Amino acid sequence: MSAHVEVISTDLRRAKVKVTPGTYLVDVLNEACKKLNVNADKYEVKHKQKIVDLTSPFRTSGLGPGAKLELVQKSKSASVVSIALDISGKRFTKKLPNDMTLWQTLRQFESSESDLNLTGRGAPKDQNGGQLYHEAPVVNIMGREYSALEDLNKTLSQCGINSGSMVLRLSFKLTEKTLFEAMSDIGQFLKNVEPEQPKTEEPKPVPVSKEPKVESGTAEAVEEPKVKSIAESSIPPPETTTPAVTDQEEKEPPGDPMDVDQPQPQPTSPPTEPIDRLLPTSVFVAPTSTTPAAANIHEDDSAYEPTIAHAQLRQQQLLQKAQNIRLKSDAELATIAAEEAAKLAKVTKVEIKVRFPDQTSATWITTPEETGAWLYQAIRATMAYPEQPFKLVIPGSSRTHVEDGSKKLISGYKLKGPQLFNLIWEDGASGEARKSGFLKESVASKARDIVIPEVPQRGGVGESEAGPSGSSAQGKSEKPKKEIDPEALKKKMGKFFKFGKK
Repeated sequence: MSAHVEVISTDLRRAKVKVTPGTYLVDVLNEACKKLNVNADKYEVKHKQKIVDLTSPFRTSGLGPGAKLELVQKSKSASVVSIALDISGKRFTKKLPNDMTLWQTLRQFESSESDLNLTGRGAPKDQNGGQLYHEAPVVNIMGREYSALEDLNKTLSQCGINSGSMVLRLSFKLTEKTLFEAMSDIGQFLKNVEPEQPKTEEPKPVPVSKEPKVESGTAEAVEEPKVKSIAESSIPPPETTTPAVTDQEEKEPPGDPMDVDQPQPQPTSPPTEPIDRLLPTSVFVAPTSTTPAAANIHEDDSAYEPTIAHAQLRQQQLLQKAQNIRLKSDAELATIAAEEAAKLAKVTKVEIKVRFPDQTSATWITTPEETGAWLYQAIRATMAYPEQPFKLVIPGSSRTHVEDGSKKLISGYKLKGPQLFNLIWEDGASGEARKSGFLKESVASKARDIVIPEVPQRGGVGESEAGPSGSSAQGKSEKPKKEIDPEALKKKMGKFFKFGKK
């Protein structure tokens, strides 16, 4: 039993496409675009103002014989779809752009899950081992299988996945090609299809997952740890322990090397440095007034009146939000991450201010080598009850919790400038520690008041006469006070009520 559907293009041209109950709607789109001589990658199909799911066959689509479908243009930017990869009942989910090929999709799941091997599997044909043969991936989308390299090079959009979520069921088929031949053919195919990315898309041969003792796979299995060892050997050079050793070596020469009897005073001098380093650079007392300082600043109401420039800026922001934005590629995201890392690497010191529960505060200067454990130790050195538990929180919408561990403060929390931390008591803190002063006497005696700079207020009497802001405010206030001539108003309004004679 066959029927047909009618596809109408944007210029009202029509194309009839024969369908059977098992015909997938993505094939209907491709056939109609071929007859209308348009690119199928730029269009999708609507039926009664609803987007049609192209992954489903005709019998489950809800369309009847002779249904009229409309071609509509897709968005130029890639849309994000939720992909669930089902491998023998185990699922992995990931959000990916719909312009990514099926092969790239499998590689994305491989990179996120270290124990997955989807594109470079091999297995022997007999139980006794021997030569490895390639296990080709087979992707099943709504009952339709994609196994050939040409099919796996189709994008998710070309497979009909343009929005929402979709389940890809993955199985493997043992081929007649050896693993080495299959990997070379796949690499050559990807070079021909995407010559600009020959290295990133070429899969790595991975040893067999079923039988580990195979002769041909041992050479490949030995090569992979070598690559890892080389990669690991490139990590240790930028360690922070070597500068500490060199600092001690530089500090030892000032003591006379000829005096053999004086090595004992040297160990006593280093402990004084951490104590000085843990002390805050400045300590501030709690504010005496219950009214916030910002509430005492009075601003003229004219400063809050929106202007034409504000309205134009808001319109530009709304227009930018209404436009489709292309998703950043992996290379662009890597470039942005590298730029942020380079900016953080240039930061040599950051001022950290910690606000305590009794509203007193203290500041420390941190370097790239300091960790969260150092900050907790420095705070406990100033506490009246250092044994009481507390936590540090970076204020904001995320309320990031600062860990008491080896995580670096500047690089780990991306501190680029002065940063405020709030200290909060844990549930196990005693009531005596909560009610009494936070700082111990030796530190609290050095506390000083916070000096708030005086901000000149706009809109005052003296400023309106002399300053430019006052003159502009005065000019605004003078406009509504213009006197209107009633006779001139009658002449102007009279023209609007003359409908007959001229």
